[in-house]
Amino acid sequence: MSRCCINPSILSADFANLESELARIATADAAHVDVMDQHFVPNLTLGLPVVERLKAISPVPLDVHLMIEDPDRWAPAYAEAGCDSVTFHAEAAAAPVRLTRELRAKGARAGLGLRPATAVDPYLDLLPEIDMLLIMTVEPGFGGQSFLEVTLPKIRRAAQAIRAGGGQVALQVDGGITEETILRAAEAGADVFVAGSSVYGTDDPAAAIDALRVAASNVP
Repeated sequence: MSRCCINPSILSADFANLESELARIATADAAHVDVMDQHFVPNLTLGLPVVERLKAISPVPLDVHLMIEDPDRWAPAYAEAGCDSVTFHAEAAAAPVRLTRELRAKGARAGLGLRPATAVDPYLDLLPEIDMLLIMTVEPGFGGQSFLEVTLPKIRRAAQAIRAGGGQVALQVDGGITEETILRAAEAGADVFVAGSSVYGTDDPAAAIDALRVAASNVP
């Protein structure tokens, strides 16, 4: 398989020391930043002003995941802030194609996110419009949840469609990613992995990132 990407989620980091917490994952491919508004999901995290500061200090690109209502209005500002990728949820967007084109025009990679229970098939025709498809492998809103095996068939269908279209779209999974579950997700076709507690819950996040990369590379 192609080289996988490990994007640790700072949702599991120490929010009082985010600069040093970002430095601990300097070997990662990107920092996954969860923006939650307490409406689309029941949790409330951080917003644009904090993300702008994170962008200024982060040693790695920012992979922003917007779990918010009305992303059509709010998402473009994250692209303008210089975030490498901006993912919004299909369930929340009024005009997803228009939004992905706006994000790309502002210099960000455009991602489309799906909750575990949202079928992927209605969105496969949008693959040419996006750079990344995010399949949530837990219910969005809180870290530390267990990987939902029921999402594996959806990951496989998405991976097959991406390959059929030329393989230009990254397939990201987010939730419950450990050394054990990353292998199953990779076997299903995912190539970008968001890991929170399995990285930040260790004494050595850099070693945890390396271990996840090795585990994902063990696909037969």
